[in-house]
Amino acid sequence: MDTIEAAVADMAQGRFVIAVDNEDRENEGDLILAAAHATPAALAFLIRYSSGYVCAPMLGGVLDRLQLPLMVARDGNADHFGTAYTVTVDARDGTTTGISAHDRATTLRALAAAAAAVAASAAATATATATADPLPAFRRPGHVVPLRYHPRGVLARPGHTEASVDLCRLAGLPPVAAIGEVVLDNGAMARRDALLRFGRRHGIRVITIAALADYIRQHPLPADAAETA
Repeated sequence: MDTIEAAVADMAQGRFVIAVDNEDRENEGDLILAAAHATPAALAFLIRYSSGYVCAPMLGGVLDRLQLPLMVARDGNADHFGTAYTVTVDARDGTTTGISAHDRATTLRALAAAAAAVAASAAATATATATADPLPAFRRPGHVVPLRYHPRGVLARPGHTEASVDLCRLAGLPPVAAIGEVVLDNGAMARRDALLRFGRRHGIRVITIAALADYIRQHPLPADAAETA
């Protein structure tokens, strides 16, 4: 496995990272890209080597500002791990049908811009300075699936949603990611050994969520003004 420092450096440069959860959980690995660095080529790669179901983990405070509710109420969520899916979106500007790699990259960058705008607005309010730029607009339903991040990150919920956002925060980027579970050519989910081989073949760092949690315990993340329960 690679170090957290190396993975964070790659995230900051717009490269993919693979995060693997515990064997007694999903025992799967997600390709993770900072949404701010989403490009058509990167999304084409993500779609090619995952199921194509691209999710966008992000802070609850940003989702609230965008008025993107959960797909189902928390007490009705039957997902095995309680993944907090919201309604799906496409960026209103710069997209057509929303399904192409180009359009999904555009939507992801718009979500990252929204997160940055919410953070800037919170900072402006705190310092009584000029207001931030308006939020990007989105159509719903769409072809990107936002996921609501647990406000305590991987320390409270050791899932890919939290790992991807925590990696973005460590990298100093807007806390929105693009993720997809790595799938083998035969359609099966890639497990740890296969994920390590995949990472070596494509030059992608591979880390464990457990190691990320240990790192954050030693290097606590700063509070985020947009982060809510």
